[in-house]
Amino acid sequence: MGLGCFISTGRSLQSAIERVRLAESLGYESVYTTHIAGRDSLTVLTAYALSSSTIRLGTGVVPIYTRTPATMAQTAATIDELSGGRLTLGLGVSHRAIVEGWHGQTIDHPVAEMREYVAIVRAILADEDPAAAAASAGGAGKWRTGFRLAGLDPCPQLPIYIAALSPAMLRLAGEVADGAMLWLCNPRYIEDVVMPELAAGRERRGLGLEGFDVVAAVPAALTDDPDAARSALRQDLLPYFGLPFYRAMIERSGFGAEIAAFDSAAGDLPAMKAAISEELLDHLAAIGDPARLRAGIERYRDAGVSSPCVGPVAGTDFGATLRAAIG
Repeated sequence: MGLGCFISTGRSLQSAIERVRLAESLGYESVYTTHIAGRDSLTVLTAYALSSSTIRLGTGVVPIYTRTPATMAQTAATIDELSGGRLTLGLGVSHRAIVEGWHGQTIDHPVAEMREYVAIVRAILADEDPAAAAASAGGAGKWRTGFRLAGLDPCPQLPIYIAALSPAMLRLAGEVADGAMLWLCNPRYIEDVVMPELAAGRERRGLGLEGFDVVAAVPAALTDDPDAARSALRQDLLPYFGLPFYRAMIERSGFGAEIAAFDSAAGDLPAMKAAISEELLDHLAAIGDPARLRAGIERYRDAGVSSPCVGPVAGTDFGATLRAAIG
């Protein structure tokens, strides 16, 4: 596995497409795009596919509650065909505030629902009976469909990755997925929690970690003003300190004091930002000159990550970061 990157569209789709072309020309193996409240990630990947020829394309990640398994499989198969087999489908649970507040759905049993969802999507992509696959998976009974693809070839080898933070979801990713996707998981957490739980999941299938892709987003910035970059990153991290799944992971990472300080500062924005310590940022991010940038990425490889993926820090030159990170 090689070095990847996260390129989301921000304000300009055309600028994002130009960055994808730059990443491909530099030799990046993969490019992922996030799925938030802006442009639709799978539609964006269609634009990326039409503007590139070799780089792998992935969602990092699309929430399963935003599309039925049938719609997800149909869309993924279409993009995979369009891109010449370059799609990686990254799936996640997201958060109750988004699933309920934006989409009117519910997260009831996230691990069981993800297990069932992946089984159905895999069955559809392989032109197999999705109802039988869901029953065999022993899922949550949330997703029901008899959908079968027509008019395009099956793509059973299309990789499916699961976004995971908790031990239970990490074990599921190891068991049923082709890879795991990580965000805000620093190398210490990856080494102590992520890799052992993924290995436990793989063992359920009688497999080791060989060939299993671990993708970790690495906030990265080539800059001669690291303090300004850290300040921008603190601002971007504020929402995650209020989300239960991330809070639990941050505490498991040994940064419970930061969570407590953040809670105590409620309503005081400067104090909330200050609660995100220098130590946490140094563990998480790769910021500074080229040597520090590449050393930060290597920390993730040393922890077990097969595909570190550099992502932008607001207010810095991401093009320059892409060039420096790949060496």
